[in-house]
Amino acid sequence: MNRIRQVNLSDIPALQELYQHTVLTVNRKDYTAEEVADWASCGDDTSHWGELFEEQHYVVAENEEGVIVGFGSVNDDGYMHTLFVHKDFQHQGIATSLYKYLEAYARERGTKRLTSEVSITAKPFFEKQGFQVDEEQKRKANQMCLTNYKMSKQLY
Repeated sequence: MNRIRQVNLSDIPALQELYQHTVLTVNRKDYTAEEVADWASCGDDTSHWGELFEEQHYVVAENEEGVIVGFGSVNDDGYMHTLFVHKDFQHQGIATSLYKYLEAYARERGTKRLTSEVSITAKPFFEKQGFQVDEEQKRKANQMCLTNYKMSKQLY
């Protein structure tokens, strides 16, 4: 059983590690080694994490031992910036739990539509949650442009 709670600034080192290790391993099946290395480097800037926490409602999922096994975010306009699950805890329902929590949070604020920019790897998960692809795009990670998808889901 995982517990979902609001993020703290003290979580940044754990989130950086989770994010980078997940991108470098899980996303490697859909992107080149160079692409995932560039993408993972986006997590290096500690101050940027703090900015994201102010712009988005960030939550973490912890297991019984208090280890952060995933995190996600949504803002009041329904934009989901982040949804990541630790590379060692994939396919255990963590992403679904985080997603459901974030969708409920958005609904409580009257959000009518959720949007996200989703990796090739995450696209099937978002489709299972009822999202549709609005557009395939190339987005700059750090130095390189990677393929991802603008996706959305109507809530009302």
